[in-house]
Amino acid sequence: MQGYNHEEAFDEGYIQVSDIHKVYYTQYGRQDGKTVLFLHGGPGGGTSKANTEFFDPSIYRVVLIDQRGGGKSRPVAEVRENTTQLLIADIETLRTKLSIESWDVVFGGSWGSTLSLAYAQAHPTVVRALVLRGIFLGMNWEFDWTLRGGGASTLFPDRWADFVGYLPEDKRSDPMKAYHELLMSEGHATSLKAAWHWNRWELSVSTLTLAEDAYAKLDDEDWCLQHARIEAHYFVNENFSAGDKAILRPENIERIKNIPRSI
Repeated sequence: MQGYNHEEAFDEGYIQVSDIHKVYYTQYGRQDGKTVLFLHGGPGGGTSKANTEFFDPSIYRVVLIDQRGGGKSRPVAEVRENTTQLLIADIETLRTKLSIESWDVVFGGSWGSTLSLAYAQAHPTVVRALVLRGIFLGMNWEFDWTLRGGGASTLFPDRWADFVGYLPEDKRSDPMKAYHELLMSEGHATSLKAAWHWNRWELSVSTLTLAEDAYAKLDDEDWCLQHARIEAHYFVNENFSAGDKAILRPENIERIKNIPRSI
């Protein structure tokens, strides 16, 4: 499907959300239109104008936010003061700054679907609808599948061999933990090289067949470091949720049961 074309952003800026972090946002489309909050993946990804392609600019006011440490937010790849709960607080700070009473749609893919659900459960009265795609819920089986030698390693054994082969032999039983240690190294070169391998694995298994430019992002040092470091930071901490399957607990689902949603 061909997406919608938007003019340039009608607003952009930064919000200082802590002593450390300032968060970048942009707005596209119809200034008095239905409000859409777009939440990017990762964690540690970022937004771009291309993310507006889902939304008719004659109808929607599209708000993009780069989460802490990702995209154009600063500092790059910063994991201090970076948790799911703080990302939720940043969204509320942005909503207040933009004088938006409620979001007509909260739209998230992959990690963005996780954050969309967590945000809606924290603030159900300001979310009028959810659109979720590429579902990721940060559950243990998902980490096992992708980063601990589960199903993905069976489907892509050669790429898995490259991923774990970068690690010392005695660290390969838990690649996620081992990569986290390297990514949090104070040595920039050590962190960046580990980030390259982490991201190459993820990019190589995100689709069944590789696009010609599948690895192009690996040349962007800022993206490479922020994407890998923040992902590893969140994943070893189980996305800062209250245990496995927290989003699916009955009491949490109860909070959003009346919000229309499309998956």
